[in-house]
Amino acid sequence: MANIQPHMNKAKDEVKAAAGEVKRDAQNAVSDYTDRAKDAAANVTDKAREVASSVMERAKDTASNLGKKAESGLESVGSGLTSAAGTIRENLPEEGMLHNVGTRVAEGLETGGRYIREEGFSGMADDLTDLIRRNPIPALLVGVGVGFLLARATTSRS
Repeated sequence: MANIQPHMNKAKDEVKAAAGEVKRDAQNAVSDYTDRAKDAAANVTDKAREVASSVMERAKDTASNLGKKAESGLESVGSGLTSAAGTIRENLPEEGMLHNVGTRVAEGLETGGRYIREEGFSGMADDLTDLIRRNPIPALLVGVGVGFLLARATTSRS
């Protein structure tokens, strides 16, 4: 039994060394996999940012193009109103009540056309905002009235 003890101690030391090696290998493997997972997550995050940035750029471009088309359409409306005013003036009688009414209508169309061309959507929105701020109660009543009319127009009658 006495000569077994040194072999047992040696076996214990070898088992401890092997366990230490296994532990180091396991820690290295875990560390390696953790680093790979972090890299993969960083890559996914970067790709997601790139895609989101690309989508945002496309959305901005689309919105800008739509805005330009809308402004162009609004300018066409303004030009059309001015043109209609010219047509009315050309076809008015020289004098009388129809002349006076036609002249006023033509002036209104010219003013409206000029306003639409010069102000555009942003100017009209600013003017509408100012109007609502100056007259909140009438604006609220108009909103309720328009809502009521829209509700009546969209409900089906059985």
